[in-house]
Amino acid sequence: MTMQVLETKGAECWACHSARTGVKLLCGECGKVQATTSANYFEVFGLSLQLHIDLSKLEQEFYRLSRRLHPDLFARASTNEQQWSLENTSLLNDAYRTLKDPIRRTMYLLKLEGAEFAEEDRDRSNPSRVPVDLLEEAFELNMQLEEMRMATKAGEDDPQLRSDLEQARTQFEGLLNEADQRLEKLWSDWDSALASKQDEGKAAAKKSMIALLDRRRYLQNLVRDVREALGA
Repeated sequence: MTMQVLETKGAECWACHSARTGVKLLCGECGKVQATTSANYFEVFGLSLQLHIDLSKLEQEFYRLSRRLHPDLFARASTNEQQWSLENTSLLNDAYRTLKDPIRRTMYLLKLEGAEFAEEDRDRSNPSRVPVDLLEEAFELNMQLEEMRMATKAGEDDPQLRSDLEQARTQFEGLLNEADQRLEKLWSDWDSALASKQDEGKAAAKKSMIALLDRRRYLQNLVRDVREALGA
């Protein structure tokens, strides 16, 4: 997948006054560190707001910039340059950690687009938070989890209950994998709409991704609870 580079003009390097193209942490002409900007994480790596990215190139650029921004290289530089080195290194690290992870990357982009996500809630007994097609399974699972917790607390083991929970974990892990596959398809929908400047296509992909991420978070929490109950 080709990495699309953003281009913004008008800024200049504080040291050599050459024009800066894109959001640069270092000047492309003189190599001087630049003042920390309010760039989003995609801009840090010169990327447009697309979801399919070349992870190998992302990693290469991360390590290239990390070496050039290392604070030790600025030990004898001005106070401003020392501070910018620290701030830009922190920004670079945060951007890399977010963009290399597909789920975090998706959520970050959607937040840039105005999406809001509820805080994680470990209590899934609230029916309004349960995907409609999972109501029955989630209710049954919560009952089984409570039974397992009580048995564990009493120092007992129920082989049948353990087997049922293992099956439930397999089922929900499968649903989680399906959600990931659907999400990747939506990345393609978003990227295509972005490239062709189709606002309706972007809006549709955004809405579907938000709903799917909420479902995915719910499934992930169920899997986590089962693993915890089984001591896995």
